[in-house]
Amino acid sequence: MKIKTHEINDARIAEITSDPLLIKTLEDGLGLLGNIYYQGFDKMIIHEQSITPDFFDLKNGIAGEILQKFSNYRMPLAIVGDFTQYESKSIKDFIRESNQHKQVIFMRSVDEAIRVFSGK
Repeated sequence: MKIKTHEINDARIAEITSDPLLIKTLEDGLGLLGNIYYQGFDKMIIHEQSITPDFFDLKNGIAGEILQKFSNYRMPLAIVGDFTQYESKSIKDFIRESNQHKQVIFMRSVDEAIRVFSGK
């Protein structure tokens, strides 16, 4: 796992990159959240390919459980990737609704995520 730091408007944003899957289970998500939180970051960006595809199947509840923890710890999260491959109406609706609330956002690029996090 590599952490690239972005500093915008006095906020520290951790961009996480990883070759193998970084989040496969709820415990993986919690471990990552704790690690980044205790390193003093305010927000997090993670790439879609670092997350198990099961996360994007809302029926199994993995996404809901992980994202609830990010919300509880008030750690805004951007997931960056190409989400057009997910065809279910429920995941499309979930992404659209999440992007409106801005606690968890789904963006096509890191630049887009940083722009949303910076309020521009």
